Amino acid sequence: MNLTDEIHKRKTFAIISHPDAGKTTLTEKFLLFGGAIQTAGAVKSNKIKKAATSDFMEIEKQRGISVATSVMTFEYNGKLVNILDTPGHKDFAEDTYRTLTAVDSVILVIDCVKGVEEQTEKLMEVCRMRNSPVIVFINKVDRDGRDPFDLLDELEQKLNIKVRPMSWPINSGRDFKGVYKLYDKSINFFEANKTKISKDVIRIDDLNSPILDELIDKDAVRLRQDVELIDGVYGDFDVNDYLKGEVAPVFFGSALNNFGIKELLEKFLEIAPFPQARQSDERKVMPEESKFSGFVFKIHANLDPRHRDRIAFLRVCSGKFERNKFFHHVRLNKNMKFASPFTFMADSKALLEDAYAGDVVGLYDTGNFKIGDTLTEGEDMMYKGIPSFSPEIFKELINLDPMKSKQLEKGIEQLTDEGVAQLFRQDQGNRKFIGTVGELQFEVIQYRLEHEYNAKCRFDARAFFKACWMTGDKNAIDEFCRFRQKNIVKDKDENLVFLAETAWILNTAIQQNPKIEFHTTSEFKI
Repeated sequence: MNLTDEIHKRKTFAIISHPDAGKTTLTEKFLLFGGAIQTAGAVKSNKIKKAATSDFMEIEKQRGISVATSVMTFEYNGKLVNILDTPGHKDFAEDTYRTLTAVDSVILVIDCVKGVEEQTEKLMEVCRMRNSPVIVFINKVDRDGRDPFDLLDELEQKLNIKVRPMSWPINSGRDFKGVYKLYDKSINFFEANKTKISKDVIRIDDLNSPILDELIDKDAVRLRQDVELIDGVYGDFDVNDYLKGEVAPVFFGSALNNFGIKELLEKFLEIAPFPQARQSDERKVMPEESKFSGFVFKIHANLDPRHRDRIAFLRVCSGKFERNKFFHHVRLNKNMKFASPFTFMADSKALLEDAYAGDVVGLYDTGNFKIGDTLTEGEDMMYKGIPSFSPEIFKELINLDPMKSKQLEKGIEQLTDEGVAQLFRQDQGNRKFIGTVGELQFEVIQYRLEHEYNAKCRFDARAFFKACWMTGDKNAIDEFCRFRQKNIVKDKDENLVFLAETAWILNTAIQQNPKIEFHTTSEFKI
């Protein structure tokens, strides 16, 4: 198979949603259809006390939420599917943002009971920034929820995107009978089934057929009216509008009960984009180029708690990645080869001989990689669009056991390398400040430091408003640092950062120091 065929075979996407909308459950059901797992364990089910396949960290299994991006690969109908299951919790939005830099499209999961929630809007803003093609899956239609037309209106208003229903629910809640697939005029009847695949599909060539009345009785009249309204209001579906990120196809179903998933998966594989071109600081890189390139979008320490391993997640952007072949690490300006690269199935791994554009490769890392690092076959370029943002919450790290200082130092270094939080150091007194976008991250860091590194700490709140990276006139920066000594720290790359206590202090600093640029993201470094 040549390079172009390999690329066109691949679909790489992220699943995003508000917490508890059913994102991780949907991921599991995709794996079930792909034959990657035999029985799906319902995340919240009391009958099946099995943690979700994609939630491999101990704290995720205890709390029933995803706090790290998981990568899973499976084959379906001749396509190689790479799923990135992201954290839904708002405190981990930055991890989700970086994940979206590594995918070509997105499936957005909406709870039909709750509709569009605040975190959904924030995630969608990131998709709109990148013009990512989005498919919407409205989940839990077997529960008493919102009117489907009201949900579609809310999606358009709050998410700033046009929608086009591809399937339509026949009733909802306790009266839910199934879905009518608008694109091929067939009915899929609902049968609650959490662990197996439903196959009951009946085709209806004409909605006015008396067979429809026999099958769904009085609901046939309403279905005919709904379909007529959909065709009149939303018009025909144009796949090019979807690929440009202008229209979102909408599917209805129940992930927990394995319903509506097959239609979603098969239509996704039909219309979703294959690996796309990526922008570097030098040029736009096409996936069909013969020379390999890729970037690290995530780092995870202790993926397997039995081994102190550190894994770099690399998105292949062009050419062919090969095991035991030397590639150029651009930032370090050195050549490296990888003896044991692997592909993922949640917490299990398989050795990888080669990979192509769209694939996500796991690389064992001894500290060579940082998020955003680029590997090439010799070209000096860095992929763009993977910044760190200014944190919203700042706390000082306090060591509770001086005998374990080395373990604490190593632990906080590795955990902040993953991008869960940012580490700032202050030379005076060797103080360490941790910055995050949410409180939950501190809980996760504290838990992991204790259980993975045997180091105990506490976090003391510090009243900082914003972290700003500084560039500009060196003398002006030196003078500012002397004047604002207690507010000056360095990030992990030794860049100077100003921690402003309030918006007023920051604005004053900006006005009084015209020779200094204050950046609220680290994108300026690229």
